[in-house]
Formats: sequence, structure tokens, C-alpha cells
Amino acid sequence: MNSANTPNLWEIRKAIKPFLSSSSQTILFGCSGGADSMALALALFAERGEQKIIPVVVDHGLQAGSDQITSQVISKLKSIGYQQVESAVAQVVVTDGLEASARRARYKVFNQFIDSYQPKYFFLAHTLNDQAESVLLGLARGSGARSLAGMAVENNLYVRPLLKISRQMTEAACVEAGMTFWNDPHNQDTKFSRVRVRRNVLPNLEENLGPGITEALVRSADLFRDDADALDGFALEFINQVDPTNLDVNDLERLPKAIRTRVLRLAIYKAGAPTGTLTAEHISAAEALISQWHGQKEVSLPGNVKLLRNSGRIVLSTNQ
Repeated sequence: MNSANTPNLWEIRKAIKPFLSSSSQTILFGCSGGADSMALALALFAERGEQKIIPVVVDHGLQAGSDQITSQVISKLKSIGYQQVESAVAQVVVTDGLEASARRARYKVFNQFIDSYQPKYFFLAHTLNDQAESVLLGLARGSGARSLAGMAVENNLYVRPLLKISRQMTEAACVEAGMTFWNDPHNQDTKFSRVRVRRNVLPNLEENLGPGITEALVRSADLFRDDADALDGFALEFINQVDPTNLDVNDLERLPKAIRTRVLRLAIYKAGAPTGTLTAEHISAAEALISQWHGQKEVSLPGNVKLLRNSGRIVLSTNQ
């Protein structure tokens, strides 16, 4: 059987096809050697046309023999037909948990190859199951609609074309193609929250609420993303029409709270708070200067940003 035309791989090919073109512009994709990324590798090679497609394999160096795993993945990619495969060792510095630190180091490598090749896209092999897990993790954090929206199909150059493709399908596609794949031991280690969601929480939900929970979570993520995009757009439109360091309290009071908190978040980041450092508690304290004003003192935020209510204005400043 021609593996490029097997039923499961054909579905994956259909998912990636909208992002491919007849141009010769380079496309990169991350490949760990797992079923998801190997299925993506098979589909991309079958659909490549004139485009130059280069896999990027990252050795995180977190397990004994990781260099051998990397070599095996490169060999498998070359057996598919890829003539050029890039690889690098990530420098993982654990600061906020192994998962987050490894992810940060991995994307640093990805971004270095993006700088080198200037590709049209960098494909990632996250699946429908990954999306459902992300929604549940976001729900557990209590971090709002943007977190519940999960991962975007397109995020600048990064593209996740398999978010409607199940992990069962990627595994079946590899089996149909006779392609063995690597099962990362970390994916079985329940010390990681994502693994606990995968192995315990989702199966429990399926057992007690019925089948289709994974798909329902992904549909919810799509709806949350639409809502979050709209609210973010309204907030950006507002902030672009004012001085973000000197906001009128009356104008802010007229905004729905969902937009007002986004305006404050944008203003605080524009004032110099490091990206990604603001928590729900930070935003709540800032918003209270408007909706629960009783003469409280200034609010101190990451990046030495200060918020002060003075004479009907919210004034943002940075102490260097």
C-alpha cells in the first residue's frame, strides 16, 4: 500500500494542505520523533510540492541517551526522504517547572532557526488531544477566556494544523506507513500536570459524562477564542485612542469590565511590565482603583510599574 494514501494520513494531509502553496518558500517543522510529529513529517513530505521543508529536531538533554534518540529521529526523517534535517541541543534552565522551562528552551531553538531560514511557516504537531488538555489546564489555573481558548491554529509564523486531528489518528497514520515512533517516558510521568490530565482526568470525564468530552472541550476552546479575540480587539481600539499612561476614570467606568481589565493589562505592559508577568491578582488590584475606589494607595506591579488614581485619572509610571 502507498503510505501517502492511507486513510488516516490522507486526513492529516488535508489538514496541512491549506498552509502549503506552490511557492518555493521554506517551511520548518518541529519533530520530536513522537507519533504526532512523525505523522506530520509523513504528510508534509507527501504534500511538499515545490516547497523546501526542513525538520528541526531538538535534544533537550533531559534524559540519558537523549542524543541517541535525536540521531534515531534524524535517521527516520531521512528514511522518509528528507535530505536536510536540522538539530540542536536546547539549554534547559529549570526556573518555573520542568515543562515550562523545556518549552521555553525549545522555542528559543526554533526561533534561532526561524531567524536563519526566514520560513513562511514553522509547523507544530499539537493535536486535538493536546488542545483539550490545554483547556482543562487553563480551567484549573482560573486564568480567563484567553487561557481557556487553548492554542491558536496560527500564531505569527507558528502554525498548528493538526488541532482537529486526534492523537489516535496520528498513531494510526504512523502504523499504516510502517513508521515506528518514540514514546517519551515523560509522557507517562504523572508528576507532570499535563500527564495527569491525559491519563487520569480526561478518561474519568469520559467515563462519567460520556464519550466526546475531548471534542467538546476543543469546540469550547474555539468559542472562547472568538470571544477573547473580540474583547481584545475592543480593548486595543480603546487604548490606541488615548494616552495609555494617563487614563480617564470616567471613560474606563463606562467600559464593560471584561474590556476594562484588558485595557489596563495593555496599558501596564506598554508602561514597561515584562510580557507574561501579570497575574489575575495584579489586574484585580489595578481594576479596583476604578470599581472599588476608597482612597487606596498606588498599586505596584512587575517591571517597577506603578498605578495611581489621582484627580479622576489612572496614572501609570515606571521607577527605574
